[in-house]
Amino acid sequence: MNENWYTVGIIVNTHGIRGELKVVSKTDFPQQRFAPGSVLMMVAEDNNKSMPVTIASSRAQKSMYIVKLKGFDSINEVEQYKGWTLKVSEEQQGELEEGQYYYHEIIGCSVVTEDGEELGTISEILSPGANDVWVVERPKGSGKPILIPVIDQVVRSVDVKGKIVSVSLMEGLI
Repeated sequence: MNENWYTVGIIVNTHGIRGELKVVSKTDFPQQRFAPGSVLMMVAEDNNKSMPVTIASSRAQKSMYIVKLKGFDSINEVEQYKGWTLKVSEEQQGELEEGQYYYHEIIGCSVVTEDGEELGTISEILSPGANDVWVVERPKGSGKPILIPVIDQVVRSVDVKGKIVSVSLMEGLI
């Protein structure tokens, strides 16, 4: 795998006996990524084994997706893939509209206030409900991580090339 690949889901378990998998989505575009006919790379992170797979069907269920892969028709065939990740190649990602970003572009960005105070680095993106939340890891010894809601009142600008996010802190956020 020479090109860049980005995680869109993690296989956490099997579902039923007909070869379906429970997948935790790690993408803003699950309807597109898990659509029938989509081709993804299934990767075992521990030993770097990989294989291309095609989505036969999928449906949302609670906080996960139930995904059926073409060519896998029983629980015995898919059991071994628990813990594997589903990835998409960089060329499959497509262009985004102004103000939209892929997870991998946001993770690792430095977060600064409008006053120039550096708060830390974005380490994770949570999707608890109405809007995403960026987890900002503070510099060593500076306290607990900060949870930044991704809303217009807080996130003022995002420079993915410069890896800098400017925020306006609402009262009680820290």
